[in-house]
Amino acid sequence: MPATPPSSPETPGSSLWIDASAGVAGDMLLAALVDAGASLDHVRASVEAVAPGAVRIAASDTMRAGMRALKVDVEPVTADQPHRPWAEVERLIGEAALPATVAERAHAAFAALARVEAEVHGVDVGDVHFHEVGAWDSIADVVGVCAALDDLRVDDVAVGVIAVGSGFVQGAHGRLPVPVPAVLGLCAGWVVDSVGEGELTTPTGAALVTTLAGRQGPLPRMEVTAIGVGAGTKDTRGRANVVRVVLGRPVPAGDGGRVPGGELATGGSRLATGSPAGEGEPGDGVERSTMVVLEANVDDLDPRVWPTVLTALLDGGAADAWLAPILMKKGRPAHTLSVLCSPEVEMRLRDLVLTLTSTIGVRRTIVDRWALPRHWVDVDVDGQRIGVKVAHRDGRIVRATPEFADVEAAARGLGRPVGAVLQAAVAAAVAAGLVPGAKT
Repeated sequence: MPATPPSSPETPGSSLWIDASAGVAGDMLLAALVDAGASLDHVRASVEAVAPGAVRIAASDTMRAGMRALKVDVEPVTADQPHRPWAEVERLIGEAALPATVAERAHAAFAALARVEAEVHGVDVGDVHFHEVGAWDSIADVVGVCAALDDLRVDDVAVGVIAVGSGFVQGAHGRLPVPVPAVLGLCAGWVVDSVGEGELTTPTGAALVTTLAGRQGPLPRMEVTAIGVGAGTKDTRGRANVVRVVLGRPVPAGDGGRVPGGELATGGSRLATGSPAGEGEPGDGVERSTMVVLEANVDDLDPRVWPTVLTALLDGGAADAWLAPILMKKGRPAHTLSVLCSPEVEMRLRDLVLTLTSTIGVRRTIVDRWALPRHWVDVDVDGQRIGVKVAHRDGRIVRATPEFADVEAAARGLGRPVGAVLQAAVAAAVAAGLVPGAKT
Protein backbone atom coordinates (compact mmCIF):
# COMPACT_ATOMS: atom_id res chain seq x y z
CA MET A 1 0.00 0.00 0.00
CA PRO A 2 1.89 3.06 -1.23
CA ALA A 3 2.38 5.79 1.33
CA THR A 4 1.87 9.47 0.66
CA PRO A 5 5.09 11.23 1.62
CA PRO A 6 5.06 14.93 2.40
CA SER A 7 7.04 15.68 -0.75
CA SER A 8 7.51 14.09 -4.19
CA PRO A 9 4.46 11.85 -3.72
CA GLU A 10 4.78 10.09 -7.06
CA THR A 11 8.52 9.37 -7.02
CA PRO A 12 9.62 6.30 -5.05
CA GLY A 13 12.93 6.21 -3.29
CA SER A 14 15.84 4.12 -4.50
CA SER A 15 16.39 2.02 -1.36
CA LEU A 16 14.38 -1.03 -0.33
CA TRP A 17 14.37 -2.97 2.95
CA ILE A 18 12.88 -6.47 3.06
CA ASP A 19 11.33 -7.71 6.29
CA ALA A 20 11.82 -11.49 6.14
CA SER A 21 11.08 -12.06 9.84
CA ALA A 22 8.17 -14.34 8.88
CA GLY A 23 10.08 -15.98 6.04
CA VAL A 24 10.19 -15.23 2.33
CA ALA A 25 9.04 -16.93 -0.86
CA GLY A 26 9.23 -15.62 -4.40
CA ASP A 27 5.50 -14.99 -4.76
CA MET A 28 5.34 -13.24 -1.37
CA LEU A 29 8.18 -10.86 -2.28
CA LEU A 30 6.61 -10.18 -5.67
CA ALA A 31 3.27 -9.40 -4.02
CA ALA A 32 4.92 -7.03 -1.52
CA LEU A 33 6.65 -5.11 -4.34
CA VAL A 34 3.41 -4.82 -6.32
CA ASP A 35 1.67 -3.69 -3.14
CA ALA A 36 4.36 -1.02 -2.75
CA GLY A 37 3.51 0.39 -6.17
CA ALA A 38 5.23 -1.72 -8.82
CA SER A 39 3.23 -2.06 -12.02
CA LEU A 40 1.64 -5.49 -12.38
CA ASP A 41 1.46 -4.90 -16.14
CA HIS A 42 5.24 -4.34 -16.22
CA VAL A 43 5.72 -7.56 -14.27
CA ARG A 44 3.47 -9.50 -16.64
CA ALA A 45 5.22 -8.13 -19.72
CA SER A 46 8.65 -9.08 -18.37
CA VAL A 47 7.59 -12.62 -17.47
CA GLU A 48 5.92 -12.96 -20.88
CA ALA A 49 9.19 -11.93 -22.55
CA VAL A 50 10.99 -14.85 -20.90
CA ALA A 51 8.26 -17.51 -20.96
CA PRO A 52 5.65 -16.45 -23.53
CA GLY A 53 2.20 -17.90 -23.06
CA ALA A 54 3.22 -19.93 -19.99
CA VAL A 55 1.47 -18.29 -17.03
CA ARG A 56 -1.28 -15.97 -15.87
CA ILE A 57 -0.53 -13.53 -13.03
CA ALA A 58 -3.30 -12.04 -10.91
CA ALA A 59 -3.34 -10.01 -7.69
CA SER A 60 -6.00 -9.62 -5.01
CA ASP A 61 -6.31 -8.27 -1.49
CA THR A 62 -6.46 -10.75 1.38
CA MET A 63 -5.89 -11.03 5.13
CA ARG A 64 -3.18 -12.87 7.05
CA ALA A 65 -3.62 -13.12 10.85
CA GLY A 66 -5.66 -9.93 10.81
CA MET A 67 -3.21 -8.01 8.58
CA ARG A 68 -4.23 -6.77 5.15
CA ALA A 69 -1.90 -8.01 2.42
CA LEU A 70 -1.73 -8.47 -1.34
CA LYS A 71 -1.74 -12.00 -2.73
CA VAL A 72 -0.20 -12.66 -6.15
CA ASP A 73 -1.25 -15.89 -7.84
CA VAL A 74 0.77 -17.37 -10.69
CA GLU A 75 -1.11 -20.06 -12.62
CA PRO A 76 0.03 -22.14 -15.60
CA VAL A 77 -1.79 -21.60 -18.88
CA THR A 78 -1.51 -25.33 -19.61
CA ALA A 79 -1.33 -28.19 -17.14
CA ASP A 80 1.74 -29.84 -18.69
CA GLN A 81 4.58 -27.38 -18.05
CA PRO A 82 8.19 -28.37 -18.84
CA HIS A 83 10.80 -28.70 -16.09
CA ARG A 84 13.48 -26.66 -17.80
CA PRO A 85 17.19 -27.15 -17.09
CA TRP A 86 19.30 -24.23 -15.86
CA ALA A 87 20.99 -23.91 -19.26
CA GLU A 88 17.62 -23.32 -20.93
CA VAL A 89 16.53 -20.81 -18.28
CA GLU A 90 19.81 -18.97 -18.77
CA ARG A 91 19.22 -18.86 -22.52
CA LEU A 92 15.62 -17.67 -22.12
CA ILE A 93 16.70 -14.79 -19.89
CA GLY A 94 19.60 -13.88 -22.17
CA GLU A 95 17.43 -13.79 -25.29
CA ALA A 96 14.43 -12.01 -23.74
CA ALA A 97 13.76 -8.34 -24.44
CA LEU A 98 14.37 -7.21 -20.86
CA PRO A 99 16.02 -4.12 -19.36
CA ALA A 100 19.66 -4.87 -18.54
CA THR A 101 19.14 -4.61 -14.77
CA VAL A 102 16.19 -7.03 -14.88
CA ALA A 103 18.16 -9.58 -16.90
CA GLU A 104 21.26 -9.27 -14.68
CA ARG A 105 19.33 -9.63 -11.44
CA ALA A 106 17.26 -12.54 -12.72
CA HIS A 107 20.37 -14.30 -14.04
CA ALA A 108 22.17 -13.81 -10.70
CA ALA A 109 19.27 -15.25 -8.71
CA PHE A 110 18.82 -18.27 -10.97
CA ALA A 111 22.57 -18.88 -11.16
CA ALA A 112 22.79 -18.92 -7.36
CA LEU A 113 19.83 -21.29 -7.16
CA ALA A 114 21.30 -23.61 -9.80
CA ARG A 115 24.73 -23.57 -8.13
CA VAL A 116 23.45 -24.53 -4.70
CA GLU A 117 21.11 -27.20 -6.07
CA ALA A 118 24.07 -28.69 -7.96
CA GLU A 119 26.06 -28.77 -4.72
CA VAL A 120 23.19 -30.35 -2.80
CA HIS A 121 22.68 -33.11 -5.36
CA GLY A 122 26.36 -33.60 -6.17
CA VAL A 123 26.13 -32.83 -9.89
CA ASP A 124 27.66 -30.26 -12.23
CA VAL A 125 25.70 -27.04 -12.44
CA GLY A 126 25.20 -27.69 -16.15
CA ASP A 127 23.38 -30.91 -15.28
CA VAL A 128 20.85 -29.29 -12.95
CA HIS A 129 17.52 -30.21 -14.51
CA PHE A 130 14.54 -30.34 -12.20
CA HIS A 131 11.54 -28.33 -11.14
CA GLU A 132 13.34 -26.29 -8.47
CA VAL A 133 15.14 -24.31 -11.20
CA GLY A 134 13.01 -24.56 -14.32
CA ALA A 135 9.41 -24.52 -13.16
CA TRP A 136 7.09 -21.91 -14.59
CA ASP A 137 6.34 -20.48 -11.14
CA SER A 138 10.03 -19.99 -10.32
CA ILE A 139 10.57 -18.13 -13.59
CA ALA A 140 7.54 -15.94 -12.92
CA ASP A 141 8.62 -15.21 -9.35
CA VAL A 142 12.26 -14.40 -10.13
CA VAL A 143 11.70 -12.40 -13.30
CA GLY A 144 8.64 -10.74 -11.77
CA VAL A 145 10.52 -9.58 -8.66
CA CYS A 146 13.39 -8.22 -10.76
CA ALA A 147 10.94 -6.41 -13.05
CA ALA A 148 9.14 -4.93 -10.03
CA LEU A 149 12.43 -3.59 -8.65
CA ASP A 150 13.14 -2.07 -12.05
CA ASP A 151 9.72 -0.42 -12.16
CA LEU A 152 10.25 1.02 -8.67
CA ARG A 153 13.76 2.20 -9.68
CA VAL A 154 15.34 0.42 -6.75
CA ASP A 155 19.13 0.30 -6.81
CA ASP A 156 19.80 -0.47 -3.12
CA VAL A 157 18.35 -3.52 -1.36
CA ALA A 158 18.78 -4.65 2.25
CA VAL A 159 17.18 -7.48 4.19
CA GLY A 160 16.62 -8.18 7.87
CA VAL A 161 17.12 -11.49 9.65
CA ILE A 162 15.77 -14.31 7.47
CA ALA A 163 13.32 -16.65 9.22
CA VAL A 164 13.84 -20.09 7.70
CA GLY A 165 11.50 -22.16 9.87
CA SER A 166 11.90 -25.60 11.41
CA GLY A 167 10.55 -29.14 11.27
CA PHE A 168 10.25 -31.19 8.08
CA VAL A 169 8.85 -30.78 4.57
CA GLN A 170 8.09 -33.25 1.81
CA GLY A 171 10.31 -32.55 -1.19
CA ALA A 172 10.60 -34.05 -4.66
CA HIS A 173 13.17 -36.54 -3.34
CA GLY A 174 11.52 -37.34 -0.01
CA ARG A 175 11.18 -35.94 3.50
CA LEU A 176 13.66 -33.13 4.17
CA PRO A 177 14.58 -31.22 7.33
CA VAL A 178 13.77 -27.51 7.48
CA PRO A 179 15.57 -25.39 6.49
CA VAL A 180 16.03 -27.51 3.39
CA PRO A 181 19.63 -27.94 2.17
CA ALA A 182 19.24 -25.48 -0.72
CA VAL A 183 18.04 -22.71 1.61
CA LEU A 184 20.93 -23.32 3.99
CA GLY A 185 23.39 -23.22 1.12
CA LEU A 186 21.97 -19.97 -0.23
CA CYS A 187 21.99 -18.38 3.24
CA ALA A 188 25.66 -19.15 3.96
CA GLY A 189 27.12 -15.99 5.46
CA TRP A 190 23.69 -14.50 6.23
CA VAL A 191 21.92 -14.28 9.60
CA VAL A 192 18.96 -16.67 9.84
CA ASP A 193 16.46 -17.65 12.53
CA SER A 194 14.58 -20.93 12.96
CA VAL A 195 11.59 -19.27 14.63
CA GLY A 196 8.28 -20.70 13.42
CA GLU A 197 7.31 -24.16 12.24
CA GLY A 198 7.35 -25.33 8.66
CA GLU A 199 9.25 -24.12 5.59
CA LEU A 200 9.11 -20.34 6.02
CA THR A 201 11.75 -19.55 3.40
CA THR A 202 11.78 -21.32 0.05
CA PRO A 203 14.85 -21.81 -2.15
CA THR A 204 13.50 -19.26 -4.64
CA GLY A 205 12.90 -16.73 -1.86
CA ALA A 206 16.36 -17.33 -0.41
CA ALA A 207 17.99 -16.99 -3.84
CA LEU A 208 16.24 -13.67 -4.45
CA VAL A 209 17.04 -11.98 -1.14
CA THR A 210 20.66 -13.17 -0.95
CA THR A 211 21.50 -12.09 -4.50
CA LEU A 212 19.51 -8.86 -4.57
CA ALA A 213 20.45 -7.55 -1.11
CA GLY A 214 23.78 -5.82 -0.73
CA ARG A 215 23.70 -5.99 3.05
CA GLN A 216 21.76 -7.31 6.04
CA GLY A 217 20.51 -5.52 9.10
CA PRO A 218 17.57 -3.78 10.76
CA LEU A 219 15.44 -1.19 9.00
CA PRO A 220 17.94 1.51 7.95
CA ARG A 221 17.46 5.20 8.54
CA MET A 222 15.37 6.46 5.62
CA GLU A 223 12.60 8.76 4.52
CA VAL A 224 9.79 6.27 3.86
CA THR A 225 7.98 6.70 0.54
CA ALA A 226 5.99 3.44 0.30
CA ILE A 227 5.38 0.13 2.03
CA GLY A 228 4.13 -3.18 0.70
CA VAL A 229 2.79 -6.35 2.30
CA GLY A 230 2.82 -9.61 0.37
CA ALA A 231 0.87 -12.66 1.50
CA GLY A 232 1.92 -16.28 1.52
CA THR A 233 -0.48 -19.06 0.66
CA LYS A 234 -1.23 -20.22 4.20
CA ASP A 235 -3.05 -18.13 6.81
CA THR A 236 -1.25 -19.28 9.93
CA ARG A 237 -3.03 -18.68 13.22
CA GLY A 238 -1.11 -16.32 15.50
CA ARG A 239 1.52 -15.38 12.88
CA ALA A 240 1.04 -13.15 9.87
CA ASN A 241 2.42 -15.12 6.93
CA VAL A 242 3.65 -12.05 5.05
CA VAL A 243 6.73 -10.36 3.63
CA ARG A 244 6.93 -6.62 4.12
CA VAL A 245 9.00 -4.17 2.09
CA VAL A 246 9.82 -0.58 2.93
CA LEU A 247 10.78 1.79 0.13
CA GLY A 248 12.51 5.06 0.87
CA ARG A 249 15.27 7.57 0.44
CA PRO A 250 18.37 7.09 2.63
CA VAL A 251 19.06 9.70 5.30
CA PRO A 252 22.58 9.83 6.82
CA ALA A 253 23.09 9.53 10.57
CA GLY A 254 22.80 12.88 12.32
CA ASP A 255 20.75 14.44 9.50
CA GLY A 256 17.15 15.14 10.34
CA GLY A 257 16.21 16.09 6.79
CA ARG A 258 16.60 14.94 3.23
CA VAL A 259 19.99 14.29 1.67
CA PRO A 260 20.89 16.86 -1.03
CA GLY A 261 20.02 15.38 -4.41
CA GLY A 262 17.60 12.94 -2.80
CA GLU A 263 19.96 9.97 -2.59
CA LEU A 264 22.82 9.16 -0.27
CA ALA A 265 24.67 6.83 -2.60
CA THR A 266 24.33 8.77 -5.84
CA GLY A 267 24.60 12.43 -4.87
CA GLY A 268 22.15 13.21 -7.67
CA SER A 269 24.61 12.42 -10.47
CA ARG A 270 26.44 9.09 -10.56
CA LEU A 271 26.47 5.98 -8.40
CA ALA A 272 29.69 5.61 -6.41
CA THR A 273 31.58 2.39 -7.08
CA GLY A 274 31.01 -0.13 -4.31
CA SER A 275 28.16 -1.63 -2.39
CA PRO A 276 25.04 0.32 -1.50
CA ALA A 277 24.57 2.18 1.76
CA GLY A 278 24.51 -0.05 4.81
CA GLU A 279 24.46 -0.07 8.57
CA GLY A 280 27.54 0.02 10.79
CA GLU A 281 27.61 0.29 14.55
CA PRO A 282 24.62 2.33 15.75
CA GLY A 283 25.33 6.02 15.27
CA ASP A 284 28.95 5.66 14.13
CA GLY A 285 28.31 6.93 10.61
CA VAL A 286 30.10 4.03 8.92
CA GLU A 287 28.32 1.66 6.54
CA ARG A 288 28.55 -2.11 6.91
CA SER A 289 27.85 -4.42 4.01
CA THR A 290 28.26 -8.08 3.16
CA MET A 291 30.69 -8.49 0.29
CA VAL A 292 32.44 -11.30 -1.55
CA VAL A 293 36.17 -11.59 -2.29
CA LEU A 294 37.07 -13.69 -5.33
CA GLU A 295 40.71 -14.78 -5.59
CA ALA A 296 42.89 -16.73 -8.00
CA ASN A 297 46.64 -17.46 -8.10
CA VAL A 298 48.09 -17.03 -11.59
CA ASP A 299 51.68 -17.79 -12.65
CA ASP A 300 51.47 -18.00 -16.45
CA LEU A 301 49.79 -14.81 -17.68
CA ASP A 302 51.67 -12.21 -19.71
CA PRO A 303 52.02 -9.31 -17.22
CA ARG A 304 51.11 -6.81 -19.93
CA VAL A 305 47.58 -8.25 -19.85
CA TRP A 306 46.92 -7.54 -16.17
CA PRO A 307 45.89 -3.86 -16.55
CA THR A 308 43.19 -4.87 -19.03
CA VAL A 309 41.92 -7.56 -16.64
CA LEU A 310 41.65 -5.13 -13.72
CA THR A 311 39.89 -2.56 -15.89
CA ALA A 312 37.38 -5.14 -17.16
CA LEU A 313 36.59 -6.29 -13.62
CA LEU A 314 36.01 -2.74 -12.39
CA ASP A 315 33.87 -1.98 -15.44
CA GLY A 316 31.97 -5.20 -14.73
CA GLY A 317 30.83 -4.00 -11.30
CA ALA A 318 33.69 -4.85 -8.92
CA ALA A 319 34.04 -2.53 -5.95
CA ASP A 320 37.81 -3.05 -6.17
CA ALA A 321 40.30 -5.31 -7.91
CA TRP A 322 44.01 -5.68 -7.24
CA LEU A 323 47.13 -7.82 -7.66
CA ALA A 324 49.64 -9.01 -5.06
CA PRO A 325 52.95 -10.67 -5.98
CA ILE A 326 53.45 -14.14 -4.47
CA LEU A 327 55.97 -16.99 -4.65
CA MET A 328 54.48 -20.38 -5.54
CA LYS A 329 55.88 -23.88 -5.32
CA LYS A 330 59.30 -24.53 -6.87
CA GLY A 331 60.09 -20.84 -6.60
CA ARG A 332 57.72 -19.72 -9.38
CA PRO A 333 56.83 -16.01 -9.23
CA ALA A 334 53.09 -15.37 -9.57
CA HIS A 335 50.27 -13.00 -8.69
CA THR A 336 47.15 -13.30 -6.57
CA LEU A 337 44.21 -11.57 -8.24
CA SER A 338 41.64 -10.32 -5.73
CA VAL A 339 38.19 -8.97 -6.59
CA LEU A 340 35.89 -7.31 -4.05
CA CYS A 341 32.25 -7.25 -5.11
CA SER A 342 28.65 -7.47 -4.01
CA PRO A 343 26.93 -10.89 -4.17
CA GLU A 344 24.70 -9.58 -6.95
CA VAL A 345 27.56 -9.36 -9.49
CA GLU A 346 29.67 -12.22 -8.11
CA MET A 347 28.90 -14.75 -10.84
CA ARG A 348 29.51 -12.29 -13.66
CA LEU A 349 32.90 -11.34 -12.22
CA ARG A 350 33.78 -14.98 -11.56
CA ASP A 351 33.19 -15.70 -15.24
CA LEU A 352 35.33 -12.70 -16.22
CA VAL A 353 38.23 -14.01 -14.12
CA LEU A 354 37.93 -17.44 -15.73
CA THR A 355 37.68 -15.89 -19.22
CA LEU A 356 40.31 -13.15 -19.05
CA THR A 357 43.04 -14.97 -17.11
CA SER A 358 44.68 -18.37 -17.38
CA THR A 359 43.45 -19.60 -14.00
CA ILE A 360 41.39 -22.78 -13.79
CA GLY A 361 39.89 -22.05 -10.37
CA VAL A 362 38.49 -19.19 -8.31
CA ARG A 363 38.20 -19.01 -4.51
CA ARG A 364 35.31 -17.27 -2.76
CA THR A 365 35.22 -15.68 0.69
CA ILE A 366 32.33 -13.80 2.29
CA VAL A 367 33.52 -10.70 4.16
CA ASP A 368 32.09 -7.75 6.05
CA ARG A 369 33.12 -4.33 4.78
CA TRP A 370 32.96 -1.10 6.73
CA ALA A 371 33.08 1.97 4.52
CA LEU A 372 32.39 5.66 4.70
CA PRO A 373 29.24 6.60 2.77
CA ARG A 374 29.99 8.53 -0.36
CA HIS A 375 28.39 10.40 -3.24
CA TRP A 376 29.49 12.15 -6.42
CA VAL A 377 29.52 15.86 -7.19
CA ASP A 378 30.55 17.20 -10.60
CA VAL A 379 32.82 20.25 -10.91
CA ASP A 380 33.72 22.22 -14.02
CA VAL A 381 37.26 22.83 -15.25
CA ASP A 382 37.15 25.07 -18.32
CA GLY A 383 34.08 23.36 -19.70
CA GLN A 384 35.17 19.84 -18.82
CA ARG A 385 33.12 17.85 -16.31
CA ILE A 386 35.11 16.11 -13.57
CA GLY A 387 33.47 13.97 -10.94
CA VAL A 388 34.54 14.36 -7.32
CA LYS A 389 33.98 11.45 -4.95
CA VAL A 390 32.90 12.84 -1.57
CA ALA A 391 33.27 10.57 1.46
CA HIS A 392 31.32 11.70 4.51
CA ARG A 393 30.47 10.67 8.03
CA ASP A 394 27.73 11.91 10.33
CA GLY A 395 26.78 14.63 7.85
CA ARG A 396 30.35 16.00 7.50
CA ILE A 397 32.77 15.63 4.60
CA VAL A 398 35.82 13.52 5.42
CA ARG A 399 37.58 13.80 2.07
CA ALA A 400 36.84 14.79 -1.53
CA THR A 401 38.86 13.31 -4.38
CA PRO A 402 38.60 14.06 -8.12
CA GLU A 403 38.04 10.94 -10.25
CA PHE A 404 41.36 10.39 -12.01
CA ALA A 405 39.79 8.92 -15.16
CA ASP A 406 37.77 12.13 -15.55
CA VAL A 407 40.93 14.17 -14.99
CA GLU A 408 42.74 12.25 -17.73
CA ALA A 409 39.83 12.72 -20.13
CA ALA A 410 39.65 16.44 -19.36
CA ALA A 411 43.40 16.80 -19.87
CA ARG A 412 43.11 15.23 -23.32
CA GLY A 413 40.19 17.49 -24.18
CA LEU A 414 41.99 20.61 -23.03
CA GLY A 415 45.41 19.61 -24.33
CA ARG A 416 46.97 20.20 -20.92
CA PRO A 417 49.20 18.13 -18.60
CA VAL A 418 47.30 15.76 -16.34
CA GLY A 419 48.96 17.20 -13.26
CA ALA A 420 47.77 20.70 -14.07
CA VAL A 421 44.19 19.59 -14.63
CA LEU A 422 44.27 17.58 -11.39
CA GLN A 423 45.32 20.69 -9.48
CA ALA A 424 42.53 22.67 -11.16
CA ALA A 425 39.99 20.00 -10.23
CA VAL A 426 41.10 20.07 -6.59
CA ALA A 427 40.80 23.86 -6.60
CA ALA A 428 37.32 23.64 -8.15
CA ALA A 429 36.26 21.17 -5.46
CA VAL A 430 37.50 23.52 -2.73
CA ALA A 431 35.67 26.44 -4.36
CA ALA A 432 32.49 24.33 -4.35
CA GLY A 433 32.84 23.81 -0.59
CA LEU A 434 33.91 20.17 -0.84
CA VAL A 435 36.44 20.33 1.97
CA PRO A 436 36.95 18.19 5.10
CA GLY A 437 34.61 19.21 7.89
CA ALA A 438 32.02 20.88 5.68
CA LYS A 439 28.42 19.74 5.86
CA THR A 440 27.19 17.40 3.14
